[in-house]
Amino acid sequence: MKTTFLVAAIAAGITLAASAQAREANGPRMQMPAFEELDLNSDGEVTATEIQGAMQAQAAARFAEADTDGDGALSAEEMVARVEGERQERMADRIADRIEKADTNGDGLLQAEELTAQAGERAEGRGNRGAERMFDRFDADDNGSLSAEEFAEAQTRMENRGERGDRGQNGRRGDN
Repeated sequence: MKTTFLVAAIAAGITLAASAQAREANGPRMQMPAFEELDLNSDGEVTATEIQGAMQAQAAARFAEADTDGDGALSAEEMVARVEGERQERMADRIADRIEKADTNGDGLLQAEELTAQAGERAEGRGNRGAERMFDRFDADDNGSLSAEEFAEAQTRMENRGERGDRGQNGRRGDN
C-alpha cells in the first residue's frame, strides 16, 4: 500500500512538473486524452474518478519513460536527460519550422539568400527604428556620431545587459 501511494505521489509530481514546464517554458503540453480513453467503463459518460485514473495512468507512463534504468526511481541524471530530450525536441521543431518558412527554393536547406530575404520581410515596416533608437541612446552628446568614449560606454552597457537578464530597471528590454 505504501509503495502504491509513493509511486502515485511521484507520478503526480512528475505530471505537475511537466505541466508547469509546459506553461512556463513552452515545453510539450500534455495532450488531452480522447473521450473514449477517459470513459474507462464505456458507459458513455466520464466521471471525475475516470479522469483522475487517466491522469494517474498518464503520470505513471511518463515516470516509466523517464526511469530509463527501470529501477523504479528517478535519479537526477534521468530527470536531466528527460528535460534535455524535451528541450531538443522543441528546438528541432523550431528549426524545422524556420526552415519551412524560409526555404523558398524547396530544397530543405537554408541558403544565405533565403535567410537575408526572411530577415528583410521581418524588418519590413519597422525600418531602422531599432538601430536608430540604440544609436540615440548611446550618442550622449547628441552630435550624430559616437566618440570612442561613447562607444566604450555602449560596449560596457551591452556586456552588462546580459548580467541583468537583458532587462533594465523598469523591466523592459533596452531600458537602461
